[in-house]
Amino acid sequence: MQFFVGSTVANAGMYDHILPLVGPNGLSIGRTHMPKFLRIGVHQSNVSGYTSKAWWVRRVGSTVFLKWGAVEVQGVGDGRKIYWTLSPQAKTIRCGTVQRAKDYAKAAIARRRSHRYEPLAGNIAIRRRPANRGAELEGALATILFVDIVRSTEKAARLGDSRWTQVMKHYYAAVRRELKTLRGKEVVTTGDGLLATFKAPAAGVRCATAIREAVRTLGLEIRVGLHAGEYKVSGAEVFGLAFHIGARVAAKARVGEVLVSSAVKDLMSQSGIRFKDRGVHQLKGVPERWRLYRVEH
Repeated sequence: MQFFVGSTVANAGMYDHILPLVGPNGLSIGRTHMPKFLRIGVHQSNVSGYTSKAWWVRRVGSTVFLKWGAVEVQGVGDGRKIYWTLSPQAKTIRCGTVQRAKDYAKAAIARRRSHRYEPLAGNIAIRRRPANRGAELEGALATILFVDIVRSTEKAARLGDSRWTQVMKHYYAAVRRELKTLRGKEVVTTGDGLLATFKAPAAGVRCATAIREAVRTLGLEIRVGLHAGEYKVSGAEVFGLAFHIGARVAAKARVGEVLVSSAVKDLMSQSGIRFKDRGVHQLKGVPERWRLYRVEH
């Protein structure tokens, strides 16, 4: 299942700023594109057909442009193709001077290289929209669950690649077992996160708490966010702001916390599940402010 990526947003990421490549002796050895990175996670570069996370940077004068988000990896080796699966998040940093922008970009790239990302040589492509797609769109209403491992990079560094790979296999097995039990539908994985939908909000909340308890046996803590909203469906593709809101709700959660938006709580007055008000929050990139609630059981 794929997310539609709007061509206006994604096309901006198809062009890289050219910078000199400097060798260890300080001499210029040519020019290169500003790099993009793919998160390795539990997957290796010779595996096809999985979703992960990509990160992209471009510097133009004294301004740095960042873009990151979920991607689908198809093929291996020279034939590998990578597609945005969700409209990537973007950020613009105006550094004031060219030197500050260079320093910012250099530091940002160094962080990616130390956070289990592999450099990407090619472009991140766009899923093209069929000419008659507008007539195929259908609306769907669901509860959207977004789960993410807390401090995953630190844990991966401490355990090492081999042990972390095994932990992640058990982690995804546990998550998918609970999704199956409560009839959740997996949409996409994002490195160490997962997005799923449920027809009933109570099922989504109960699945979130079940996942939390299950992965604690692996020594992992998660944060979970849930939102209820409408999204669009066209064939195998799904897309909509509701997915972004679910991810932003999860980002507000503390360690081991399950947070829901007011849209979820309002649908669960007869569920018997208790909530605690966590106040009104501005969700990054999302219109208006949202009241969030912590699941208490």
